[in-house]
Amino acid sequence: MIDSTEAAPGGAAGGPPPAADAGRSAAGGAVDPPATTAEAAAGAPGPSAVPDEAAAESAGGPTEPPLSGRLPVADGTGRFLVLLAVFVCAACGLVYELTLIAVADHLVGDTVTQTSVVLSFMVFAMGIGSLAAKRLRTRASLGFGLLEAVLALVGGTSTLVLFAVQLWIGEIRPVLFAFALVIGFLIGMEMPLLMTLIQRIRRQDAGGAVADLSAADYVGALLGGLAFPFLLLPHLGRLNAALLTGVVNAVAGGAVVLWLFHRDLTRRGRALLVSVSAAVVVALAAAVTLGASLDEAVTRSVERAAGQSEQTADAGPVGDGGGDRAAPGAAGEE
Repeated sequence: MIDSTEAAPGGAAGGPPPAADAGRSAAGGAVDPPATTAEAAAGAPGPSAVPDEAAAESAGGPTEPPLSGRLPVADGTGRFLVLLAVFVCAACGLVYELTLIAVADHLVGDTVTQTSVVLSFMVFAMGIGSLAAKRLRTRASLGFGLLEAVLALVGGTSTLVLFAVQLWIGEIRPVLFAFALVIGFLIGMEMPLLMTLIQRIRRQDAGGAVADLSAADYVGALLGGLAFPFLLLPHLGRLNAALLTGVVNAVAGGAVVLWLFHRDLTRRGRALLVSVSAAVVVALAAAVTLGASLDEAVTRSVERAAGQSEQTADAGPVGDGGGDRAAPGAAGEE
């Protein structure tokens, strides 16, 4: 006699029939059948099941959930505003660089050497700043707003400080190179934080995000490079050009964070960012009144030093020639 429990292909006596077993397995029940090739193919999660957070973190993005649908504007408009901030900040950064080079040429001379050293120091410091920005990615919104305020203050007052050093000390190169390092360091911190912010709006692959940010950055640098010699320098001068650029930099950085990313900020963070940005703008605007007299004093000092150098250079040949011409006259009188 054949045992009915052995004849049942389902397993233990009284257990559910195979169809029920298969149904419960397919529905994700408690029964875990042995993994087979077909079942693994049917039950394995596809690429779309990978959590967004893990994908974003592996791509270097933020671990916080995106702000899609929670911005004061549409997502596309939000991305455009972030790229516009990149554009403006890149233009301001290049104006700072060109201002340092123009001041070095005006006060030190030797344009090729000063340009090479300033640009080399800035590019080196940008790399260090990019590494340092990794620590701020968890608070990218507040970090970017404060970063732009500090950059605006340092870059905007750089010419003012260099002019004062020229008047009081007479040697600006150590201070000039220090400004190149600090400004380059701060500029280098911008891109990692902006990458985090733009991914907070709507996540995309890292290559696409870098392409968008780089395009806005390079085009903004073009604008800054053309605006400085043709617009800012002729109409405002070196000192006021740097101060006005700092004001634009602080307003652009603070506005995009306080408007678009206010959900990322605590009440204390918003108060801190507003107070710091406002203080920087007021300080830069107040420095304009001091700038005119300081610029005139430096210009007179440079012209006086140049005139003394020309007199010293001319005195030697004229004296020698005068001595040579006096000798024949004296010989004739004798």
